[in-house]
This record gives sequence, C-alpha cells and structure tokens, in this order.
Amino acid sequence: MKPLDPRMLRTASSARSVFGWGALIGLIRTLAIIAWSWFLAQSIAAAAFPVLRFTKGSDLSLTPQGTAPVEQLPFLLGCALVALLLRAGSSWAMDALAARGSVRVKAELRSAALDAIDARSPQATAGVPDSRLATTLGRGLDALDGYFAGYVPQLILAVVATPVMIACVFLADPLSGIIVVIVFPVIPVFMVLIGLATKAVQDRQWSRLQHLSASFLDVVTGLATLKIFRREERQAARIARETDEYRESTMKVLRVTFLSGFVLDLAGTFSIALVAVTVGTRLVVGDFPLAMGLFVLLLLPEVFIPIRQVGAAFHASAEGLTAVGDVFDLIDGKELGGAAEAGADADADADADTDAAAKPDTTAGDVAVTDGLIGLADVPLVRGSRQLAPPLKLSAAPGEVVALAGPSGVGKSTAIALLMGTLEPTEGTVYRPAHLSWVGQRPGLIQGTVGENLALGGTPDVALARRALNTVGLEDLELDYELGSLGSGLSGGQSQRVSVARALFRTWQLDAPAVVLDEPTSALDADSERLVIRAMRDEADAGRAVLVVSHRPAVLNAADRVERIEAAEVQA
Repeated sequence: MKPLDPRMLRTASSARSVFGWGALIGLIRTLAIIAWSWFLAQSIAAAAFPVLRFTKGSDLSLTPQGTAPVEQLPFLLGCALVALLLRAGSSWAMDALAARGSVRVKAELRSAALDAIDARSPQATAGVPDSRLATTLGRGLDALDGYFAGYVPQLILAVVATPVMIACVFLADPLSGIIVVIVFPVIPVFMVLIGLATKAVQDRQWSRLQHLSASFLDVVTGLATLKIFRREERQAARIARETDEYRESTMKVLRVTFLSGFVLDLAGTFSIALVAVTVGTRLVVGDFPLAMGLFVLLLLPEVFIPIRQVGAAFHASAEGLTAVGDVFDLIDGKELGGAAEAGADADADADADTDAAAKPDTTAGDVAVTDGLIGLADVPLVRGSRQLAPPLKLSAAPGEVVALAGPSGVGKSTAIALLMGTLEPTEGTVYRPAHLSWVGQRPGLIQGTVGENLALGGTPDVALARRALNTVGLEDLELDYELGSLGSGLSGGQSQRVSVARALFRTWQLDAPAVVLDEPTSALDADSERLVIRAMRDEADAGRAVLVVSHRPAVLNAADRVERIEAAEVQA
C-alpha cells in the first residue's frame, strides 16, 4: 500500500494538478506560519520586557537581544494578524483544491477503467462478478475522498513545509535544529511499522466487503427461487453472519487507527518536550534571547504537525488506496485478486479462455478485412502459455451456415473473440469483415425498454425492431416494455431470443455481411430453437456468412458444415 501510487499521476491529470498547486499553496502556508511565529514572538517579547525586572546575576536573567521596542507592538500585532489570515486562507484553499481534485480524479479513474474494460475481450472479466466491479468502481473509488481531503494535504505539507521549517529552526538555533534532526526520524519509523499493520487489517476488511457485496447480489438475484423453495431465511442468516464479519474487520481497522494515532502523538510530544526543555533552560540562565526562544518554541510544534497528521490521516485513506489498486489492475489488464474464486459461476468455456483474454499476447498474426468471409487460418487457440487446440482452420463464406462444435474448455469462445477482434492472433491469419453482428452466451440486457435494448441505447427503427422480434417468436412483446436491472422481467428463454433479435436488428440496420452466434439456443425449447435456426438460414440465404457455436443437435444438423475443435495433447 503506497502513500502515493505513481500510476495515479500518470492516469489522472487532475491528480498532477492537485499535487502541483498543492505544493505552491503549501509553501505559501509554510511561509505564513513562519511569519506568524516570528511576529507573535516579537510581540510577546516587546510587551513582556517593560513589565519584567531583570536582575544581573539572578537565576532569571532574560536577554533582550533582538527584541523589538514596545513602540512597534501595534505593527508587530498587525503583521501577525495578516500572517494568521494568510495561513487560514491557504488552508481553506488547500482543502478546496483537494475536494475538487478528488471529484475529478475519481471521474478520470472510472472513465479509464471502463474504457480499459470496453477495449478488452469480454472474457477478460468473465470471472469477475458484477458486484466486485460495482464495489470497486463505486464505493471503492468514493473512499478516495478521505485520501484527498485528509491525507494528500498533510502529505504535501510534510514534503514541502517540514524541510523549510527545520531549516528555519536551524537558522534560529543550531542546537535545537540538531535535536530536531536526531529525534524527527523516530516518527517515520513508527509510521512504517504502523503502516504494515494497517495494510494487513485493511486488506482483510476490503476482502470482507467484496465478499459481502457478492453474497448480497447473489441473494437478490435468486430471491424468487429462494422463496419458491423456502430457503430465504437461511440466506438471511448468511448475510447477517457475513455482515458481522465485516463489522469485526472494520473495528480492527479502527482499533489500529486509534492506537497508531496515540503512538504518533506520544512520539511527537516527547520530541517537542526535549527541545522545549533545552530552550527553556537557556532562556532562564540568559544564554538565549527571549524573542528567538519564543520563535523556536512557537515554530517547533508546527515542524512535527504535518508528519504526525499524515500518519493519522493515512488510516482514513487506506480503504481508498486499497480499492484504487484494484482499479489500476483493471486499467492495466491484470486479473483482480480473488476473481477466480468469486467467479465460480462462470461457464466452463469462458473460464478456459479468461487467462488468454486477460493477458496480452505478443501479436505476430495478421488480420485481413474481407467483404463477408469470416475465418481463421492456422491460428492457435492458447490460454496463457498452454495451447488449448492445434492451429485452427475455419471459414464461413457468404451464403452458408457453419457450426463450430467441441468439448467445453477447448477454446471455442477464444475463436469467437478472435473473429470479433477482441483478441489478436499470435500466429496465422484472421479473416473478418469490417462489420459483423454477434450474439453472446449471455443475453447482456440492460435496464430500459425492449426497444432500447435492441438499439443498444439509441432510438430504434420501429419497423426493423418489430420485424426482429417477430422473427424470433416474440410477437406479443412490446417495444416499450420496461426491463429491470440486468434485463429482469423476462424469462431466460425470452432474454436469449431478445439478444438474437438484437443481433438481427443490427445486421439489418448496418447491412452487416456476417453474423456470429455463441450458443444462441442453449435456453430455448424446441419450437423457439426452430425459429432461431430458420432466422440463421434466412440470413445465409440473403448472402451473409453465418457462424454458430453450439452443442445442440438441431443446430448442428441444420448447418451446411460442422467444424469441430479437438483439444490439444497435454504438454508436460
């Protein structure tokens, strides 16, 4: 868990602005603190000397050296007030800069993560549950508010203000400066040790939150089924148990936070007291001017405040830093921690292709743009470093229906991803037109009307949309029928037919020369399956290339050709 991840500065330009302008504001604030300490010390000394009796040779022999005359007291107080107002204004400016920067950085990171997900193959996140992505990009990034509002200003001050004020202490009193340099590293050492403990408990808390989110989504999604089988009470108890576990992990984080704050304050207090004792002793015996001694004593706490507060604020930002690590994993194309475990419900074929999609390959193959032909020529299907199937030769010409079959996990979804362009070939050649329509294994419906789902959020052509629904046997489904989250409101078979209708709608709208379907009838009965098969045949008769992945005998029997993928021999 880094206090500042360099990837944030590279990805979010607003973060660079926050640190750049923050350094300037921090320097102004530091100079205001030094000026305030100096003028206040001079004011106190100027006001104190006329009423104090100085007896030569006594134990109390304060030195008036460097003290301004009492006539300058109004001027000194005025300057101290101006410095105080400047300090308050710069503090407000720092807080406002951090708050606005937090909003912009979160928006930029979300946008970069979503763009990265869109740019990769759908299989790259097939094993990551939606709840994990939603929690990371939602609650996780929102936790950056604490990072920018509390931690970043103190981090900037610790880097900018601390060296300047230590230098001022050195110039005012070299002995005090030496003591500060000796005792100051004690606090960073404690911060490192506490940071290691914080990381461990924070990682556990974040993992609990992710697990709780996934469990809650599973229960909500399957609530109807749970009610039918009267198992809802058991799931409610499960959610309650996991909520208690999350509460316990949160309390552990708070316990570490409070204890670490106490340790840092204690170390800072001892360090200040050590310098204050030496300064006070020399003031009493007359070895140190009163004005300069007061200046050192006023400035000394300000030297330790940034480093103490940066340690305390680190805990408030720990959740955001943990979450932003997952965001950068998404942006960099890495697999989220625990994704494989959380995504156990993904289908076997998609699971087999996840690693190949998530890990970028060194592209050495070719991609040829055709007028309608789709196919693969000597293209290996690989997962990581393991080859799933021998180099594949596959083609579907305009006017024919070609079925692709093979056992689960052999790489059929990888072949589809290569044809779709979401994966690039490492060897051989991929042939595909500039535009093609696609039906995935999952319907992928969104909240909105049926018409909006067909048009992918745009305004649908009513005639084409109605024709597409009629083709798959959904004559009674209205275009303005509202679907809920994840397309709820339709049965599994209806959802699958809507996804086929969407592909047909896009095919006709864009005049796409090819259609690719991945298990389009897996949830359909025999009558609905016949309608989809007839639609595929009609598109082939219209001069389009149709490639369909399926295990269903009816689909395989209706194809002009069946291409089979056999698993590669296991390599040692």
